[in-house]
Amino acid sequence: MKIFQKELALPPFRRGFHLITGHIVDNFPKIGEIEAGMLQVWIKHTSAGLTINENADPTVRKDFETFSNDLVPEDYAHFIHTYEGPDDMPAHLKSSIFGVSVQIPISSGKLNLGTWQGIYLGEFRNHGGRRKLVLTAWGA
Repeated sequence: MKIFQKELALPPFRRGFHLITGHIVDNFPKIGEIEAGMLQVWIKHTSAGLTINENADPTVRKDFETFSNDLVPEDYAHFIHTYEGPDDMPAHLKSSIFGVSVQIPISSGKLNLGTWQGIYLGEFRNHGGRRKLVLTAWGA
């Protein structure tokens, strides 16, 4: 069994959903040393999230942003945690809804994603800054 771990700082992204599969693969070549195993991607933040979905049509990512904003609107009158601005509490809720980690099988040294699948960063803040990921790959 091999286990590899790396922390990766992503560049800042604007608010919305962004494909980060390439950032992960390009910065974690140890994946190539695993014949069969798993990759866990964990984000170290409470106002951003991770998910896997359509990687070809960018309108899917726009629809994710539109729907998540409709689901958790910034002008919700009952929020108490508003010290860091109107996007803060909605970002925390979206992070919990979408989640902070994903797992992807590794087969023959490559992520075994479906043809149209990619890893998304959900940036839920207007100015979230650089986000840090912990990448853990294990297998034989």
